[in-house]
Amino acid sequence: MTQQRQERLKPLLDDLPPGYVADAAWLVARGIDRKSILQYEQRGWLEKLARGVYRRPDTHRDVGGAGDWRRLVLSLQRVMGYEVHVGGRTALSLQGYEHYLSLGETAAPVYLYGETPPWLARLPNADRFETRTLTLFGGSKTGVDGINNEKQSSPSQRRLNELMVSTPERAILELLNELPVDESFHNADMVFEGLANLRPRLLETLLKECRSVKVKRLFFVFADRHDHAWRQYLNPDDFDLGSGPRALVEGGRLHPRYAITAPPELIDNMQRPESEDGP
Repeated sequence: MTQQRQERLKPLLDDLPPGYVADAAWLVARGIDRKSILQYEQRGWLEKLARGVYRRPDTHRDVGGAGDWRRLVLSLQRVMGYEVHVGGRTALSLQGYEHYLSLGETAAPVYLYGETPPWLARLPNADRFETRTLTLFGGSKTGVDGINNEKQSSPSQRRLNELMVSTPERAILELLNELPVDESFHNADMVFEGLANLRPRLLETLLKECRSVKVKRLFFVFADRHDHAWRQYLNPDDFDLGSGPRALVEGGRLHPRYAITAPPELIDNMQRPESEDGP
């Protein structure tokens, strides 16, 4: 490879690791003009995923599978700088609550919150991405943090693989916002069963920032039902729960305290019954 060609390729090698994705605008901003992009594609240095979207090949890992969505999201977050995070049920699954969710699908949906590029919808398997805005919390990023499940030697490499996700405290509110159309009461109930270690101070901040009366009322319906230790530190009267009854479920039962309809089994049994094997 000539020195001139090496110099043209250096921005790509330095800033786009194998398996990561970039769009044409990002490449051009690093001095790789559109003619060079075509040459890189022809030489196998870039793989075209869709019009204007490219991936640097990775010979050591299959990057075409449905389970490799993480590196695409990391590309958005860490390479191209999009303000987007993984949230809702996907964030809960990543943080160890997958056994409480009905995630039997071969390609479970990936919930992304914030800024996403228009070309995301043109990628293979794009239909698995569920995109949402940040309006639930008025644009706030409270309760968004990084997780890294891969051991890396250098701090820069660790940061590159640090996926920005909702903490469980934020993710459960994002999940509740999907009720009753895109999420089930059963899933929410099962997730709440495992949320024994939530941080009440963070929950308090998130509930005050939350713009949805529905979400806040449902949160306390489930919080009262499961009665984890953190529940005692949250007073529903400290939050704006709106006024008047809210009909959410056809044929549901109105909660006597929070005035929102829910499936009768959640209302009739205000506390989860003990299992047949004991408490």
